[in-house]
Amino acid sequence: MGSEYRLQMKGVTKQFPGVLALDNVDLEVKAGEVLALIGENGAGKSTMMKILSGALVNDQGEIYLDGELVPPEKNARERLDMGIAIIYQELNYLDEMTIAENLFMGELPVKGALKTVDYKKLKQQAQELLKRFDLPYDPFTKVGNLTTAEKQMIEILRAVSKDVKVLVMDEPTSSLSETEVQELYGFIKDLASRGVAIIYISHKLDEVFAVTDKIQVMRDGKRVGYLNTKDTTEEELVELMVGREVSDMYPKVEAEIGDVILEVKHVDCEIAHDISFEVRKGEILGLFGLLGSGRTEAVEGILGKKEMTAGEVYVEGKKVTIKNMIDAKKYGLAYVPASRKDEGLVLMHSVRNNTSITVLDQLGGIIDKKKETAMIDQWIRKLQIKTPSPDVSVDSLSGGNQQKVVLAKWLAADPKVLIVNEPTRGIDVGAKVEIYKLLEELCQQGIAVVMISSELPETVGIADRILIFKEGEIKGEFNRRDFTQKQILQIAAGGE
Repeated sequence: MGSEYRLQMKGVTKQFPGVLALDNVDLEVKAGEVLALIGENGAGKSTMMKILSGALVNDQGEIYLDGELVPPEKNARERLDMGIAIIYQELNYLDEMTIAENLFMGELPVKGALKTVDYKKLKQQAQELLKRFDLPYDPFTKVGNLTTAEKQMIEILRAVSKDVKVLVMDEPTSSLSETEVQELYGFIKDLASRGVAIIYISHKLDEVFAVTDKIQVMRDGKRVGYLNTKDTTEEELVELMVGREVSDMYPKVEAEIGDVILEVKHVDCEIAHDISFEVRKGEILGLFGLLGSGRTEAVEGILGKKEMTAGEVYVEGKKVTIKNMIDAKKYGLAYVPASRKDEGLVLMHSVRNNTSITVLDQLGGIIDKKKETAMIDQWIRKLQIKTPSPDVSVDSLSGGNQQKVVLAKWLAADPKVLIVNEPTRGIDVGAKVEIYKLLEELCQQGIAVVMISSELPETVGIADRILIFKEGEIKGEFNRRDFTQKQILQIAAGGE
């Protein structure tokens, strides 16, 4: 190698109209090293990686791979051939094609004058690559039959098949179970041991500490921290990311807890069995459990999103029948799903359309645009949604602001009970704190909140009570101050 670093980015600057996205930013990572790239949404991480991949051209600065200058005119395909690969949060695969076809997409071996696919050679190439990483897959299995984690492994293998030198992973665990996350960590360490330089982008600081060697912190388009992982703390990273001291990530405010507003009795739905609980006005009820524990199935049965095969639901003491979300809304129940992009938003529509969709009946047969605009503006101000205009496409917003639009959509419907599923998944630290504060404010207004979360610290941080789900049943219940994270995790994982 011509340098101690596998990758160096020096003085990278990128200006968009009215926005200095990157301001003289450096980045360096050695062969066999895992570097975390962290920062709030809008800090410049994505722009930096798009420039590295060739998707964007920087205004100033240079990129060096093994000490050799990477010409700025090299496009994404050429940079992949050089050994620079990026695996995005939204995986890029074809369900109806086999593992082997996905691995060598665009470079399938051919034979004969007609250039037909040489499946014998394709199988051999795929088997060699799978064997190299001890992955027990049949090369001709359709990718659509794999789990999300397995699909992600195939994406990584596709990059590795190009003799990758630098691998960028963007939020790689966002759809994985805890077991799959641990398997991914092992795979990352294996790649690093083979000399691959890895850039790991994540909002989850526990992952950063679990799998990385160095951490680069970005804020407002600048590098504000470059640290050894073992020499720093979560508190230090949070302060660097948000630019201010965050002494309390979980701004718990004691609201007055009132009467029972939602009561669930002996509900069965898919894997959830005999689920009974109640939630009161002003209370945050946390539903915690590992992936597949039945939390989401129970809630979606209550809301009519899935068939409830047994049980009863009461709202303010009155038994109700809920067959769909229209019924749920009628009885004052609102649901913010775990996947804002798949279920919570119509991505190609505007902030305006996404926010007003639950209250169209209140805006008249022909929509009263003046009334609609006043309502939209109110929620943009109230939730501090950062958007240039209510009329921009919602998919142009950051993850945190998209989540706020989903919340605005349902809060506009004036719910009695707000059910939020993984409310802070994939959003930055500052946006998380804003969401927590909003939930607390809603409780002070007498709304009941039910929060499904896989993040134990946030569940412990803001819930008044916690129900612990395991194998489709409620295995434990704790009131605030009567629990520790260790106790909850022990029960969720199968202990007493």
